Amino acid sequence: MDSTLQRVKDAIEAATGGMSAQQLAQHPEGKWPAAGILEHLSITFGGTARLMRKCMEGGKPLGSAPTLKQRLRVLLVTGWGYFPTGRPAPEFSQPKGLSGEVALQTIRENLAAMDQGLAECEQRFGSKVKIADHVVLGPLTIPQWRRFHWVHTRHHMKQIERLRRDGVAEPPPAVESAGQ
Repeated sequence: MDSTLQRVKDAIEAATGGMSAQQLAQHPEGKWPAAGILEHLSITFGGTARLMRKCMEGGKPLGSAPTLKQRLRVLLVTGWGYFPTGRPAPEFSQPKGLSGEVALQTIRENLAAMDQGLAECEQRFGSKVKIADHVVLGPLTIPQWRRFHWVHTRHHMKQIERLRRDGVAEPPPAVESAGQ
């Protein structure tokens, strides 16, 4: 797995490790539960994997020419690592209500599919070409797609950590190391 996407995987596992089905489903009024956050990320990973398949099947990149506004958004997110808050997720990426266990299974599968699709496109088309358009950011290169998913995942893992911190979902029990 690509090192950036390995960080994505590690962050998900760290944030959700030891959470029960009940904890994955708990949430404050008007907020997504951890399971919903995972489902949302899974949908975005799956969408990127499908975009990469379309590029491979069509034999060419699908990225358009970026506008100045898109270039600035890409710099903000993939360059500086800042994920703006307050913008609702696009309708297609909103969770539909998967259980926590199914959301975790699906996110792992879609992350692996996305990693494979990005690697195949990178091998075929290179890393500098604008491979496909993100719905908000616009055209991205393969490294920018990976970086976007890292920044996006990190943003949402902070939300899951807040759910735990605020007592909506309990943290996993501490593991004692040998010899203590």
